[in-house]
Amino acid sequence: MPYTQGSFEGLPEAARQRLTEMRGTDGKRGLFTSDLSVNEFLLCQEANFDPVGLVMGSSIYHIGFQMQKMFQSQELQVLTQAMYEARELAMTRMEEEADVLGADGIVGVRLEVNRYAWGAEMAEFMAIGTAIKHRGGGKYRTVDNRPFTSDLSGQDFWTLLKAGYQPLSLVMGACVYHVAQQGMLQSMKTVGKNVEMPNFTQALYDARELALSRMQAEAERVGAAGIVGAQVQEKSHGWDSHVIEYFAVGTAVKPIEGAPPVAEPTMTLSLND
Repeated sequence: MPYTQGSFEGLPEAARQRLTEMRGTDGKRGLFTSDLSVNEFLLCQEANFDPVGLVMGSSIYHIGFQMQKMFQSQELQVLTQAMYEARELAMTRMEEEADVLGADGIVGVRLEVNRYAWGAEMAEFMAIGTAIKHRGGGKYRTVDNRPFTSDLSGQDFWTLLKAGYQPLSLVMGACVYHVAQQGMLQSMKTVGKNVEMPNFTQALYDARELALSRMQAEAERVGAAGIVGAQVQEKSHGWDSHVIEYFAVGTAVKPIEGAPPVAEPTMTLSLND
């Protein structure tokens, strides 16, 4: 689903009503919600950002099937595409909620995948975070006027700004990979020995590299200077034991124009015993 500023498409009626009430209507004062801790809340405020609401996006997605060869390591592109598209749908709806609230960005974004008893081929993809707005109307939205997204905590977001950088977008790369099984002859050769398993090593190496390169490509597309907080997650999501998803995610950042130099750290001497 393409992102459209101010769009309600894909949002349930309950979400529209909640967002409208949070902004304040008919003389009623608005009320924000947040999953920030107290420390995160205070640090965001110290950085001149106010939370405007807990925002989320959801997509229950049917994941297709792709035949794999037992003794061949290969990417399962049908599954990779499904994992990408489902997360993008959830992210877009979360961004639309933030946009309706007039937010400049979203911090503390979490991407979750939930399975239900409805069917092994279906999963719910969720994106959750706290929408925030800059008090001074600073230019923190993306080049295409979307709210920035970041999985940084409130503390890390504050530290990033103090270091002269701003978040651009949560960037990700996915790769669902089938790891070939060993033949009987190969297995017999390793019995009782300390030896590397090259087929497993190469398959997992390739899968991680594909995920990381795709995350990097997303950062390059948004004009980032780099990615902070990057991590690679490994999950099977209930597939075959030889099928695994590698998911790389991090926050793309760029320098803030005219930002003052970073202050030198000061030494702190503990007086505790």
